[in-house]
Amino acid sequence: MTKALYVGSFDPITNGHLDIIKRAAKIFDELTVVVAINTNKSALFTPQERVNLITQVTRDLENVACKSVTGLTAETFTQEKADVLVRGVRNGEDLNFEIQVAGMNQYLNQEVETVFIPANSKWEFTSSSLIKEVVKMGGSIKGLVPETVEVLLKSRLK
Repeated sequence: MTKALYVGSFDPITNGHLDIIKRAAKIFDELTVVVAINTNKSALFTPQERVNLITQVTRDLENVACKSVTGLTAETFTQEKADVLVRGVRNGEDLNFEIQVAGMNQYLNQEVETVFIPANSKWEFTSSSLIKEVVKMGGSIKGLVPETVEVLLKSRLK
């Protein structure tokens, strides 16, 4: 059995993230979505809120679980007995960054292998940060995030 980890801040989860989760769940026997702390970002939702949202929107995917961690991805990889890391990439800029991250993870833990899944073209422009900005400015994010996330975002950012 192949176990994959999909690590990110997911603040909040978007339909682009959800698309990667669904596609990875078809490829790997087990997929754990790992909510990690990104020290370069200021989070809107607590890690537990993000886990709850992800768990809710992935409840129909039997081989998907979700948890939060505070340590390094390379350490989580070993703790979770994972076989591979999954990373979604929207564009060349993402790929350049993700190659650096993959290299650092492998430097920290030689067992870490990373698989890149390209974003579906309809999600290439989405990011959690941009979605939060649109909500703050009163714009519509309908269809960019799961409905439960949209409702929560609107109530949190008004």
